[in-house]
Amino acid sequence: MLNIFTLANGRLVQEEIEALEELSKFQPIWVDLESPTVEEKRWIKQYYGLSIPEDAMDEDIEESARFYEEDNGELHIRSDFLIADDENPRSVRVAFILNQHNTELRSRGVLFSIHDEDVPVFRLLRMRARRAPGLIEDAKEVLLKLFDADAEYSADTLENIYDELEIAGRKVLSGNVSDELAGEVLGLIARQEDLNGRIRRNVMDTRRAVSFMMRSRMLNAEQFEEARQILRDIESLDNHTAFLFDKINFLMDATVGFININQNKTIKIFSVASVALLPPTLIASVYGMNFKFMPEVDWSYGYAYAIVLMIISALGPMWYFRRRGWLK
Repeated sequence: MLNIFTLANGRLVQEEIEALEELSKFQPIWVDLESPTVEEKRWIKQYYGLSIPEDAMDEDIEESARFYEEDNGELHIRSDFLIADDENPRSVRVAFILNQHNTELRSRGVLFSIHDEDVPVFRLLRMRARRAPGLIEDAKEVLLKLFDADAEYSADTLENIYDELEIAGRKVLSGNVSDELAGEVLGLIARQEDLNGRIRRNVMDTRRAVSFMMRSRMLNAEQFEEARQILRDIESLDNHTAFLFDKINFLMDATVGFININQNKTIKIFSVASVALLPPTLIASVYGMNFKFMPEVDWSYGYAYAIVLMIISALGPMWYFRRRGWLK
């Protein structure tokens, strides 16, 4: 899908392009390619003179491979954006290309973004830019606003994580935690821990991208200050993710502790039963001896006497354990 965005009365206007000839009708500041076809890449090459690298979506982590400037003035930024899906949270790699200096190409002053699937942050920016006149002035502003919206999206997701952990905390600290409930809570905590880790990695990636923009001297004074504010927001998110990691560890330890308590209760029952059956076992062992002279062997009530004695010897310890509260 190929979408272009133009400025009209200070608002961002979206147009979907279905043919090469339609590109000449608009003067965009942002061209967004979602899962672009070979034909759409050819249109970009033919009209704007911009070649989209084949490795645009590669999972390189080295900064030199993700943030660099070509000799022709093209600025390349590859950044990850979070998708906080309940079933499958993930990060999507987005490649940005911005030609700032080459006036011979139609791509000058146009931001190109290439990604494989729809990104919530992009939808958020498009909605805001349509409603708020003057929010965006040029292609660099689009890029900055995307990173700003990404930080805000991460902050909203962190709030949702906190709410989910509050629910888990109430279940754990209720004091009556069964093994089934403990398993459910552990699954919830594990999902939130994974999402929190993805957010931390995502904001770290955003910080690197914004820092690169500041170092490249592509921003004016107002945009530079906006970039600094984004970095301050990201720093606060780092502190919040660290707090959530501590809370997750606490809830994990508390849940595992209740599982251990439940296991100890089971083991205690077996231990008490073993101790309670020791006296009857001793009695049975004594009367199971094959000595010649045992008065009770010839006694007509000897068998009943041994049975009653074993029952009393078993109930005695059980009564004592219950009185001491060891069976609770």
